Amino acid sequence: MATVEPGIARHYEISALEERILAALADTDVEIAHLSADDLAAVDEFHIGGIAATRELIDQMGLKPGARLLDIGSGIGGPARFAATNAGADVTGIDLTQSYVDIATSLSKRVGMAGKTRFVQGSALDMSFAKASFDAAMILHVGMNLPDKAKLMSEAARVLKPGGVFAVYDVMRLKDGALTYPLPWASDATMSFVATPADYRAAATAWGFSVTAERPRGAFAIEFFATMRARMAAAQAEGKKPPPSVGLVMGEDARTKIANLTAALEGGSLAPVEMLLRLR
Repeated sequence: MATVEPGIARHYEISALEERILAALADTDVEIAHLSADDLAAVDEFHIGGIAATRELIDQMGLKPGARLLDIGSGIGGPARFAATNAGADVTGIDLTQSYVDIATSLSKRVGMAGKTRFVQGSALDMSFAKASFDAAMILHVGMNLPDKAKLMSEAARVLKPGGVFAVYDVMRLKDGALTYPLPWASDATMSFVATPADYRAAATAWGFSVTAERPRGAFAIEFFATMRARMAAAQAEGKKPPPSVGLVMGEDARTKIANLTAALEGGSLAPVEMLLRLR
């Protein structure tokens, strides 16, 4: 993993990303001096379905107020802030890309959530946390960059307390078919490690997890991107700037990445899949 991690981290590096996000929000009349977590929701949920997908995943986790939650691959912090605000969790995020950690920390500070969320740089496959440090964990659209799903599950099992829930929401392969790059998580095939639900299940059960729920979300994903395209087209027709979206986090080739992903979703090769795991 160490050989591919630097390239993966660079894939997610976007110059002046926080400034771009704030400028885009200001263009929609958001008061940056009085920014709230809700204001960020259109841009800080870097996965298919955005905040709706985050809400549906977290609602299934049964988190109690004060629960210690680990967000593996926390990005710029949207899901962590949502869990802290809506479930009362105490959230730690870990991400491979240092600039994401810095932006997540800064945005949490801007919205008054520095005390409920914290972010550190590190690998999902070699985390620095002590054994049984967390009550629950989640991963949203990160496993596609992890070549060793067994190591992911072993690390999650190590840092979770017995009985802890691990919520997975990753893009998975449902049938064979060539993928066209770039994709949101990979510039080329050397950094893409999409696996099947069966691969995830096998790795999870081998490391002491029971699969308590599983749901493919292909139709949800296709509708999400159709709605995004419609909004952009409507804005263009009216001569307006497109509304802020996760495309900001994807960089200049966001449209190409989304088009390639949408083609794979519509062809049935890929789909986001929810998987709820419980450590025995």
